[in-house]
Amino acid sequence: MTHTCNDGTCGGGDHTRPSRRDFLYVGLVGGLGLTLPDFLRQQAFADQKDYALKTPVADSIIHIFLPGGMSAQESFDPKPFAPPEYRGPYSAINTVLPGVQFSEHLPHTAKIADRITVCRGMTHGEAAHERGTHNMFTGYRPSGALQFPSMGSVVSHELGPGSDLPPYVCVPSIPNEYAGTGYLSTRYGPFALGSDPAQGDFKVRDLSLPGDVDHQRFARRQALLETVDSHFRALENADVLDAMDAFYQRAYTMISSKQAREAFNLAAEPDALRDAYGRNEAGQRMLLARRLTEAGVRFVSLVYGSWDHHANIAGGAKDQLRAFDQAYAQLIRDLDERGRLERTLVMVTTEFGRTPKINGDGGRDHWPRVFSIALAGGGVQRGLVYGASDATGGGPDLDALTVEDLATTIYNQLGIVADKELMAPGGRPVEIVNGGKVITDILAKPA
Repeated sequence: MTHTCNDGTCGGGDHTRPSRRDFLYVGLVGGLGLTLPDFLRQQAFADQKDYALKTPVADSIIHIFLPGGMSAQESFDPKPFAPPEYRGPYSAINTVLPGVQFSEHLPHTAKIADRITVCRGMTHGEAAHERGTHNMFTGYRPSGALQFPSMGSVVSHELGPGSDLPPYVCVPSIPNEYAGTGYLSTRYGPFALGSDPAQGDFKVRDLSLPGDVDHQRFARRQALLETVDSHFRALENADVLDAMDAFYQRAYTMISSKQAREAFNLAAEPDALRDAYGRNEAGQRMLLARRLTEAGVRFVSLVYGSWDHHANIAGGAKDQLRAFDQAYAQLIRDLDERGRLERTLVMVTTEFGRTPKINGDGGRDHWPRVFSIALAGGGVQRGLVYGASDATGGGPDLDALTVEDLATTIYNQLGIVADKELMAPGGRPVEIVNGGKVITDILAKPA
């Protein structure tokens, strides 16, 4: 804001005087409509934790969610011996695990099957998109009386930040209403990028200075903010002002933190590695997720594709599977080669499965009775197929895996006790997960 001083108190002449809005409004947090200080204020971890946690196995989680309902028959659980109307349009190929086959469009994943666990008996009872999504993001069936927090928000609440970066990040944006905080405070909500890392000009706006603000000017603004806030404190003796300072300081720390900026800098990766992931949404999102967890983000929620194939599943799934296959296999290899896989739990889920029988439009409809997910790292066994569907993919045939058991097992690997009670509005105690158990059969045995 240009200001002309004629009374001699500031030297006279035209000069720029930053307004308080200039200090606060670096940019909008993607999709949230909040300034970065506002977001950090909501992220503050003021609650004192007095709950003893077990020793965690994993430091972080990458949750790769495939919205719409990916078909197990066309991915991790082909049915090569079923009749054609059940088998579907794709062939099955061998993996590196004897007797285990995947879809022909997952050749890269087939080669790293000895590093992952595929759960073929995942099941729940919700056939609507919204309700299935709620299950997979929260570990709870939907309730009209209470909005449950996402797993990312629970992790944020329980573990707090591991670095200058927020503990919970969504790539590229908040995917649905169930990825949020539920009954928890909004301070535990996700930080959304606001742009897609697959874009050539990808930049997280909130971690970049505006074009007309260089680092010297930024430092002057920070110093001036401290002077202004000192003045406010002298005028108003309010605890809230002292608390507010901390949030602005964290905002400035994130903007000026090399660690925070570099975590989002995909250009720092070798071109050959970016090519290996794939120069597409699946590849660059997964590569960014790896960088974020390396930099200390606790929970990265990543979405890719649209898998609601009621018609023409043969054409609709093929290209998406190929991009996913390349990126996912490279992510597992990359984490493993960097020595990070055992500390990073990678979870691939979808909202439900697809009907056993191909319909009249060449597609499959919603089917929550049985579907497949994949887990890797974070203390999960390598080279395991857990559970099975029946011969036509109609239901679990062995070791059905519930949403509650999955969530409890995931929390266990992070050192979070799933039956701990959190406080919902009105002082109502609610367990993080209601009734789940740790599925020890999918966990690596202690050395």
